[in-house]
Amino acid sequence: MDLGLTVIDHLVLTVSDKKKSVEFYTRLGMKHREFSPGRSALFFGSQKINIHTTEDTARPKAARPHCGSFDFCLLSDTPMQKIMSNLQQLNIPVILGPVDRSGAVSELNSIYINDPDGNLIEIANQTDKV
Repeated sequence: MDLGLTVIDHLVLTVSDKKKSVEFYTRLGMKHREFSPGRSALFFGSQKINIHTTEDTARPKAARPHCGSFDFCLLSDTPMQKIMSNLQQLNIPVILGPVDRSGAVSELNSIYINDPDGNLIEIANQTDKV
C-alpha cells in the first residue's frame, strides 16, 4: 500500500528549557517564532521544528517524550571549514568530524555537535560522491 508520502513537514523536539534551546538554535541561524500562545517553533529554509517540553499539554504527543533522544542531520551550503570556524567562535564544540557519511540522497561530509539537552546534531555538506 502506498500512502503517497512526499516530505517531512515538521518535527517536534522535546527540550528541558525552551529559552535555552531557542537561544542555541538561533545562534546556528534558525529563526524563532511563537505560532500560538506558549507554542514555539524554529524555522530554517522550508523546515520547521516545534519546541515542546515534557510538561507541555499539546495533544496528541509521543507516548514517552524525553529530552536528549533526538538525532538529526541538517544540510548546509556553507563550506565545512567555515562551519567549523563559526562553531568555534560560538564556543560550540565539534564532537566528531569532519567525516564522510551517507545521506538520504547523496554522500555527506559531516560534523557532529550536541545541543543543550544532548541531542545529536549532524551538520553536513552534500558531496559529489554517489
